[in-house]
Order: sequence, then C-alpha cells, then structure tokens
Amino acid sequence: MEWLTWIFMEVKWLITDFPKPENLSKLVAYVGPFWIYAALAGIVFAETGLLVGFFLPGDSLLFACGMLAAQDVLNIWVLNVVLMVAAIVGDAVNYALGYKMGARVYSQGNLWFIKHDHLMAAKAFYERHGGKAIILARFVPLVRTFTPFVAGVARMNYGQFVWFNVAGGIGWVISMTVAGYLLGNVPFVKTHFEKIVIGIILVSILPIVFHGVQHWLGKRRAGRIAAANPEETSVAPNSEITTSQNPYQPSQTKEPRVD
Repeated sequence: MEWLTWIFMEVKWLITDFPKPENLSKLVAYVGPFWIYAALAGIVFAETGLLVGFFLPGDSLLFACGMLAAQDVLNIWVLNVVLMVAAIVGDAVNYALGYKMGARVYSQGNLWFIKHDHLMAAKAFYERHGGKAIILARFVPLVRTFTPFVAGVARMNYGQFVWFNVAGGIGWVISMTVAGYLLGNVPFVKTHFEKIVIGIILVSILPIVFHGVQHWLGKRRAGRIAAANPEETSVAPNSEITTSQNPYQPSQTKEPRVD
C-alpha cells in the first residue's frame, strides 16, 4: 500500500503545490523553461483532452504562469501559444474519444458516471444553444473536462465544434494568463494567490449562472402559459430531441421508392 500513498502524495502536490508561482519559479531555474513549457502543455492537454485528467489544475496554473511571465521567468508569447495549442488539441481529442465511444455508451446506457438521460439532455442542450456551451465550459473546473466528450458522444456537428473549441481555448488561456501577467507584481496578489484564483473562477462562471437563471425563469413562464391555455399548448409536440432518441440508431423512416 506504500505505492498508493506515494501516488496520493504526488497527486496532492501536483494539485496544491505545483501551480504556486514560487514552486514553478524554482522548477524553471532547475530544469529550464523548455521542459516547463512541455510540462504545462501536457497538464493542460490532459485536463481538457483526457477524462482521467479532471483533477489537474487549470485556472490556477494558467494564472500562476502569467504571474511568472510578469516577472520575466517565462515568456508571455511563447506561453500563450503553447497553452492555446494544448487546450485546443485537448478538446479535439476529447471530442474524438466521445465520438468513437458514443455507440458503446448508447448501447450500454451509460459509461462510468455518465447516464444515458444526461447524454440525451446534453445533445438537446447543444442543439438549442450551439457553441455557447463549449465556450462557457472552458471557465468551469471539471465541466471543461467532460463537455467536449459529451459533445462527441451526442454527435454535435464537428465543424461547429471546431470554431467554438478554438474560440474557447484561446479565450480561456489568454484571459487567465493575462490576468496573472497584469496582477503578477501586485503584493496583495502574491500573498493571497489562492483567494485570487477562487475569485477569478467565481467571476468566470457568472455568465453560466445568469444563463441558468434565465433558462429557469423561461421554463416557469412557459409552464404558467401552458397552464392558462391548455388547448393552445397541446396541439403538437415540439421538434426538440427527447431523452429516448438515439443518434446512433438508423432512421426508421423509409425513403420513397424511385422506379
């Protein structure tokens, strides 16, 4: 069991201590910036591209890197290019995994902790709201790891996914690193690093909270209208996808015969 303890301690260090600017600065001095860029790219790729990377640091790591760039420990231009590529490629790989494993997910009804109903609800959400889900998910820990996978499982249009993946990846990396770059030499930020990162995360998810409240109010309003006018609202079902539909199942509609 000693090896499990060792793994646990290493993972804990990676999550809590590695993203701290002082530790990153020491590592840069010890191994050189090239290997740090490579390690940062690997972490960002794993968090966004592999389901098992959901626990890895994201926002705090990018913010800390921006702080080091402000202190000339890292180059802000190289940093952004490397991390943007890693984030975009990571989401693309995650989408591909979901796309390839989608048929298995639907045939089994679930995959690990992802339930069938949740997958179908995600598909309906993507088709209603388009790329906003891909972009906003970038700024929410845990959610950004699973969103591209579920998008692939739900067969979101890949051309649409690519554009929002690129926009989300660039926006996420630049916003976090530039924030660290601009605030990197502020004494209060240096001494309250963890609190600043938490504050940034809370601010970044405000659009999602606002959208959720909007959606909830819309459903309540629609419910009141339906209750007041039952005859008008029960004419025909809408065309939105229901949780019973399977995008991997061949269509049952027969094509008209051409002689």
